This record gives sequence, C-alpha cells and structure tokens, in this order.
Amino acid sequence: MNSERKSLILKELEKNQGILRLAPCWVPRAFMVPGGRLKLRSQDLYALGVHRGGIDERWLASTTKADNGPGTPEDEGLSYIVIEENGRIEKILLKEAIEIAGDIILGKEVMEKFGGWMVLTKFFDNQGPIPFHVHLMDEHAKKVGKLGKDEAYYFPPQLNTKFNNFPYTFFGLEPGTTKEDIKKCLKDWDKGDNGILYYSKAYKLKPGTGWRVPAGILHAPGSLVTYEVQKPYDLYSMFQSLVEDRPVSRDLLVKDVPKEFHYDFDYLVSILNWEENTDPEFMKNHYVEPKPAKEEKDIIEEGYIEKWVVYGWKDFSAKELTVFPRRSVIIKDNSAYGAIVVQGRGLINNLTIESPTLIKYGDLTQDEFFVTLESAKNGVKISNTSQVENLVILKHFGPEV
Repeated sequence: MNSERKSLILKELEKNQGILRLAPCWVPRAFMVPGGRLKLRSQDLYALGVHRGGIDERWLASTTKADNGPGTPEDEGLSYIVIEENGRIEKILLKEAIEIAGDIILGKEVMEKFGGWMVLTKFFDNQGPIPFHVHLMDEHAKKVGKLGKDEAYYFPPQLNTKFNNFPYTFFGLEPGTTKEDIKKCLKDWDKGDNGILYYSKAYKLKPGTGWRVPAGILHAPGSLVTYEVQKPYDLYSMFQSLVEDRPVSRDLLVKDVPKEFHYDFDYLVSILNWEENTDPEFMKNHYVEPKPAKEEKDIIEEGYIEKWVVYGWKDFSAKELTVFPRRSVIIKDNSAYGAIVVQGRGLINNLTIESPTLIKYGDLTQDEFFVTLESAKNGVKISNTSQVENLVILKHFGPEV
C-alpha cells in the first residue's frame, strides 16, 4: 500500500514540478465565536455542529492533530494533499506523505534531525478576544508528554479590512504584579470574572505587523485575523474565567496539567515565565515590523517584493511575497515550505493558484500548496496573471537544520 501511495505522490510531484496542492483544513473551537473573515460561507461556520463550536481556524500545511477533546475526529487539524487526474480526485494526508516520502518532500537532513514537518501554522479569526492563556514551556509540557510552544503572529491586511469587536491583545503582566495576585485570581475562578486582566495591558493591533509570543507568556489575542506560526503542539492553559460574559471552563486551565497539580496554585503560577511576563519594555521586546528579505530597490525592478513577517526564531519563520501584475519571477528558498495565497491569482510552476472569494465547507480551493526542498532550492516560477492586482502569498518554514 505504501509503495502505491509513494508512487502516486512522486507522480504528482513530477507533474507539478515539486509542488503539492493542499485542501482547506478547518478547525472549530467550542469556546469561541467565529469572526467570519476566512471566506468560509456564513451558513457553514457551524457545519460540524453547534456542540463542536464554530469554525474559527484554518490550519495550513498541517501535520498536527487538533486537540479538541472527546469527539474530535482522527483527522481534525491534518492537511490533505489533493491529487486530481482524469476527472478523479484522491486525497492523501500530508503527514502520511511525509512519513512515506519525507526525504524527497523535506529532505534527508530534516527527516534525520526532526523526523517530520515540525511547524504548525494557522489562521484564526474571532468576533472577540480569546481568553487570557499561556502555552507551556518545555519543563511543564514534558510532564504531559509534549514539548513547549513558542508562537508568532502576523496580521495580514487582506483579511483584516474589518477589525471585529476587540482589535486589542492583552500581553503579559504589569510590573509590580505578584504571584499571590495571580494565585488569588485562579482561586476566584468560580466567582465570575476572576479579574486577571486588571494585572495586564492591552495593545492595539495593527494590520501588516506582528508579535513574538514565547512559551510562558500570558496573552489574550484580539479580534484581528491572525496568521500564527508556531511549534507543532496544540497545548495551552486558560487563566481567565470569563470572557465577554461567557464562562470559561476550569477544565481548560488544567487541560495540559498533571492531575496531581490541578489545585496546586504554586505549580499553576510556575507555568508562567515571570520575568518575561513582567518585562517593563514588553512592546519593545515583542512587537515585530516586517523586514525586507532582500534590498527592495534590488528586487522591485524584477517584479516583486519579499519580506520576513516572522523571524528571529530557530524553530520557524515566515515570509510575505508580493508579485506585481503581469510579472513572472523565480523565487528560491533554502528549505521546503507551506504557502497560501491571500490575494490575487496566477501560477506556481504549472499549477494554478488563486485566492477564493467564498468557500463552501468541504469544497476544494486553489489557494494552498506545499513546495518541496529541491524545488525551493532550484527556484519556483511564480506568475501573476492579473492585469491590475498584486499576487500575495504567505510562506512558512520549519526549524533550521
């Protein structure tokens, strides 16, 4: 069976010159209200049932299973490769393809060092803020058989023409906050609003910029559509008991905490990186502006602009590529990457790509793809077939070898 699958994958790679087309991967969250800006039809936002929550996330080139508790389908959060031939469509999990042909897709060195695609990237889109929460550092994540999760945010202008209800994010804790203050908030969980946001500060979010969010940092992401690049683990601990008058289950505080520590408030507070949360120069050390991947004056004449939008991490990074109307460019990178078109239409090698206007749940699109190592290094030809509109692509990369 694996030999047949591998043959199918290799044939597809040959046909598309090292490019794999991907299907949309939708993920619901029971504790959030979807923002409706990911181009999924409004009548499909609860396509998985109200009991599962609204679809407020789209995972990109994902090999990470979503951790949504009991009732989560086995393939939730996992991206599928789309293979279309003679009018017939077949889908293969990207995770399975990498297990079968990882040396070709990611490269032998990456497979030997990391064993797979070690990055998780998604869009999340909500009406309001996500509850104040933290992603565990390695020390605490290892106690539940996982690893810590750093993450980075970028706010694509194309998806943020509407800001929704709360375009601000609370980050960290005000200097002078004590551990006893936070313990009291956790002890007051069942009293309504536990008051933890009184100890934090909100920053207004700006499309076209981003933030660094290392593991151990408390944050309550605001209502801009966010392109989130992170380590490939779906683990967190909620620290806020009430958000927009909606109760947050205490189970989400201790979801990734060993049972013996569920009411150990010293342990729960130890999850936080205290020094970094109370950094008096938090914005200076965590706010991110894009930076050119090359000198812009050297590449504008070639017909494109490329910027780093996530950088400074050894485990992941991301670029924003803009190709001007009626222009074709050859783009080279040092590693394989996942990509999504957020504006315009065109070709990558001989594969049609375009940003959709509206997506019906379960339908395929032409906006998402994966570029294999050899193709990335040799260079892919990207053509903007529009006469007037830019072609804009977000590209995310895994850990440095």
